[in-house]
Amino acid sequence: MRGSMYQPATRVLTVLELLQAHPCLSARQLANRLEVSTRTVRHYIQMLQDLGIPVEGERGRNGGYRLRPGFKLPPLMFSEDEAVALTLGLLTARRFGLSVAAPSVEGALAKIERVLPEQVRQRVQAVQQTIIINATSPYVAPASETLLTLSGAARNLRRVHMRYATWDGVESEREFDTYGVVHHDGRWYAAGFCHLRSDTRVFRLDRMRSVTLQDQHFERPQTYAVLAEVLHSIAQTPGRWTVEAVLHTTIEQARSIVPPSFGLLEAHERGVLMRCYVQQLDWIALFLAGLACDCTILGPAQLREALRDLALRAQSLAEKQLVIDSAEAGCYTSIHRIT
Repeated sequence: MRGSMYQPATRVLTVLELLQAHPCLSARQLANRLEVSTRTVRHYIQMLQDLGIPVEGERGRNGGYRLRPGFKLPPLMFSEDEAVALTLGLLTARRFGLSVAAPSVEGALAKIERVLPEQVRQRVQAVQQTIIINATSPYVAPASETLLTLSGAARNLRRVHMRYATWDGVESEREFDTYGVVHHDGRWYAAGFCHLRSDTRVFRLDRMRSVTLQDQHFERPQTYAVLAEVLHSIAQTPGRWTVEAVLHTTIEQARSIVPPSFGLLEAHERGVLMRCYVQQLDWIALFLAGLACDCTILGPAQLREALRDLALRAQSLAEKQLVIDSAEAGCYTSIHRIT
């Protein structure tokens, strides 16, 4: 479809940019550049005029559209700190793998550079060419349209219709009131009220098959903490193993050493009960062994075996030593096991 690659707002702004760059353009010339009909061009011109932009039309064979003589939009200016902040933000978005950023980052960076003084431009280019942002997510990024729709729905308090797939591929359709969107540990989540379950829920954006904005509006609870709800939901995600351990410390200290998305904490007569769900026991054993407090394992029994294996490996590593031998002809390194 002609013009399908552009959004209407983008086309309107493009019309304005073209009129600033040319003294006069006919409706046909604008239509050809934008890949739309002349009727659509007239609609865009009307939109600009409604915004107060003085676009004038000239009839006749050589007529067309032009900006009123002497009219200039104020130039877009950035301070050096603002330009660097924008550049870093765009580069980071690209490293996150968002498809919304993929084709747009280069164009946005080019526009920023175009309005900068030469000295500031060189410094911003140095940022682009030398700074490495190691923020690539190992997970599949959500569709850009999904992220934009949910963000707009949360801002404007409008309901969405969502088609969602669970971890095992079972799909369902539901109405959803988006309270907020969170990026955590490489994944994107939306928190809000699910009308299918008549309760608050957290959904992963990469599992959303489609999201459609609805006309209905909703009221967002004033006390709803989006980030806290997302982290709490992640901590309750089922895993192969359910781990329970009593941390012999205070609840305040436990909250400072156990991330909120890692496990659930509650008061216990002997300290703090930690409950978490994991796929593998090896790394939870390593986590517990590294805690700055003592703990008692309640279950599963296999976790104690994982801790014993960890202890044997630590002992084995502690018994190894590097012995460096030197010779007149050169140096070489041999590794001996000290028993």
